[in-house]
Amino acid sequence: MATALLANRPATFLAIGLAVVTDLFMTTRSSVMALAADTILFVVVASVMAEVCHRLTSRTALLHSILTSVPVVTLDGEGRILRITAPAADLIGVAPEDALARPFSLFAPDFDKATLSVVTSGGVLTLPAPGYWLVRRPDGEMIPLTIHASLLSRSVDPERVVLSLGDQRQALAAHDRMRDLMDQLSRRWRLNSMGEMAATLAHELNQPLTAATVYLHAGQTDIARAGPIGDSAGRALDLAKTQLLRAGDIIRRMRELIATGAPEMAEERVSSMIEDLRPLFDLIHQDTGVTISIDVQSFEDHVLADRIQVQQAIANLVRNAVDAVTGRDSGLVRLAGHSLPDMGYEILVEDNGPGIPEDQMDRILQPMMTTKAGGMGLGLSVTRSIVESHDAILVVGRSSLGGAAFSFRLSPVSELEVA
Repeated sequence: MATALLANRPATFLAIGLAVVTDLFMTTRSSVMALAADTILFVVVASVMAEVCHRLTSRTALLHSILTSVPVVTLDGEGRILRITAPAADLIGVAPEDALARPFSLFAPDFDKATLSVVTSGGVLTLPAPGYWLVRRPDGEMIPLTIHASLLSRSVDPERVVLSLGDQRQALAAHDRMRDLMDQLSRRWRLNSMGEMAATLAHELNQPLTAATVYLHAGQTDIARAGPIGDSAGRALDLAKTQLLRAGDIIRRMRELIATGAPEMAEERVSSMIEDLRPLFDLIHQDTGVTISIDVQSFEDHVLADRIQVQQAIANLVRNAVDAVTGRDSGLVRLAGHSLPDMGYEILVEDNGPGIPEDQMDRILQPMMTTKAGGMGLGLSVTRSIVESHDAILVVGRSSLGGAAFSFRLSPVSELEVA
């Protein structure tokens, strides 16, 4: 048994053989049959026990290997650290030997005696207010962790609690990046909406202002015929006409600014831009229950684009599609992208909703045109402006899924650079 626990199988079989030989020389038996029976019985029993010991040793080694590769801490009833794996010691920023016999609350202040008593009494460990535990390392750095606690049997005293630690730094960093992206998209959306509204107002207001200027000029001409009596009124009309012309000039400048405003173009990968939006689509799915399928080819997807602008256009098309199928059974929105040899990269958003009525198909992209109750009619108009600023066309049609389909094509980097 000692050989089986400490050595490998060949050494164990050698030990059994030596034991048999020693027994043959040191023990006398009445017959050859008795000798053979005793020898066979000894070999069988010894082999079985050796195999059991080997399996126990292998399983123990496997468990030890698993435990030493994950951050695990065991505590006694007072919350002192009795065992700690190297990954766990690395998380709290100390050497394993320096953490032993020290209170775990020294590193995780929120894991105090009250929390420990909840665990030792069989209760459920609840998260602190931020949603994670904070560990203070000796260098002052605060590490966010998840902690799963389990109560050990009394048979393994003095160890009472085992803690499994999980590093949350990457998860929180990804959450912060997603929040920043959503903030950028929101800001860009507001700017685009304001720009689209300003362009529409500039176009609509320019005509009545021009007409008012013409009427004032005609009124000035009529008052001039009245002679000195109409001089005062003429001067007032002249001032009014000047202000109208000034207002028209301001609107023209606004239109020129909007018309010549160029996006910030850079080489981007479509698959990367859409991957950044995946958490946003997951949130939309959680809120609405609508399935958002993403099928984007990552081969030859390099384009020259304004990353935030294109992401805003895609996100807006997906939101519109989700709105169209919300409340329907098995609502589905599909976002697809594929490379077209020598023709660029095409992005398609389609749904299985009711689709766009034929009489609205030509007007759906116009500003202030909406099919939603309470909608402002700027979403698709802004999306069209973004697409057109990339020298592309937003195409509206019917989807093979039964609803609406919107697509646009971005030119490849090489083609844009040559242009």
